[in-house]
Amino acid sequence: MVSIIQMKLDDSYKIRDIDRTETIELIYKCKDGVLEEIKAGHECPNWKEDNYQEIISRYEDELTNGGTAYGAFDGDKLVGFGVLAHKFRGSENNQLQIDLMYVTRNYRRQGIGRQIMDLLSKVAIEKGAKYLYISSTETESAVKFYSSCGSTLTSEIDEELFEKEPYDIHMLKKLPTT
Repeated sequence: MVSIIQMKLDDSYKIRDIDRTETIELIYKCKDGVLEEIKAGHECPNWKEDNYQEIISRYEDELTNGGTAYGAFDGDKLVGFGVLAHKFRGSENNQLQIDLMYVTRNYRRQGIGRQIMDLLSKVAIEKGAKYLYISSTETESAVKFYSSCGSTLTSEIDEELFEKEPYDIHMLKKLPTT
């Protein structure tokens, strides 16, 4: 039984439980506001130690500065998590970013990611955001996941995030008004 709870700063070491491996058949490139499919056909390996350290550092930085994280746990094992960043973005300063979103390989397509997105969306609304900003990896699984959650390509790309991840697909999800 998987339970989803708000994570704390000192839960960061549990990120090492995540198995991000994946067979990638398709990736996307965004060209002039249109997604182009590109056949990939390769295995995405799990993180190496320096990758874990970077992800854990980002997690800790966000939570220290007011970000929010939810994790999916199967017993004590972290099988999925998502982080809502603390910094407002966009020309109207009304967007909060989904900074990290991962579900362990054997737990995908069970609704865990959607439940985490829903919880992070509620927190974003409480903080006054009108949109979620998503800088999605270019993989078919990630882009289709965010699209299925109501995200669409954005015409206003965040320059800071684009510089960090130029191959990412930049999307917005309009949040419901209360």
